[in-house]
Amino acid sequence: MALADTSDMAAAARASGSSFYNAMRILPRAQRDAMFEIYSFCRQVDDIADSSGPRGERREQLERWRADVDGLYANKSSPRTQGLAVAVREFGLRREDFHAVIDGMEMDVLGDIRAPDGATLDLYCNRVASAVGRLSVRVFGMEEQEGIALAHHLGRALQLTNILRDLDEDATFGRLYLPAEALRAAGITASAALGRVCAGVVERAREHFAQADKIMARSARRTVRAPRIMAEAYRLILDRLVARGWSHPRPAIHLPRSRLVWIILRHAFI
Repeated sequence: MALADTSDMAAAARASGSSFYNAMRILPRAQRDAMFEIYSFCRQVDDIADSSGPRGERREQLERWRADVDGLYANKSSPRTQGLAVAVREFGLRREDFHAVIDGMEMDVLGDIRAPDGATLDLYCNRVASAVGRLSVRVFGMEEQEGIALAHHLGRALQLTNILRDLDEDATFGRLYLPAEALRAAGITASAALGRVCAGVVERAREHFAQADKIMARSARRTVRAPRIMAEAYRLILDRLVARGWSHPRPAIHLPRSRLVWIILRHAFI
């Protein structure tokens, strides 16, 4: 088996753990392979941020990824970036977006994020989500300005939904991404107060979803099939989180596979 084929299979396997795997599978092969490589990269740097290793070692690992990314743009790909090099070349992916993703992961490595201020939370969302969106919309073939705007809004909508969904899991890492201003305004950490804080995050996520919908509505339909699937699936997750509420115990929210398949089928053949 060729080395490139092995790399492609490894990237697809890592991407299969992504919430967006099924949305990516509907894309034409070149786009699909590029998206698998992007999400493989994201998965690997995310695993570094979430590992239990010493912070210094994790920072060194992220620095090695920065060096590998720089190598992509100097025609010096490493074994783990060979597939990514193809995506960079074919779709004009930008180095600063890969660096932004690594910078976002480093925010979790430098010190566990706890109740960031609004500006820090937005920066975090921009790095770990909207930067991925900026890479993705280039693969999808969106017009530049509209693609960047979609990445801004949909990335933040998805990440804010993730933050609400993963409250308890993040707590096991000593992390809390709910904004400090909202927590101070709520005054206490009782369930009722937590509900008010989460409601504010829900409202912000829905505003970003609404802006993303407007952008997708005026974009070529073939370029926003995957983003539409992501948006619809995550909006359902957000609705289920709101319906469940924020009091303990908080059962995990999962989108039934049958519902996800239906969403994919609705958008796969436009």
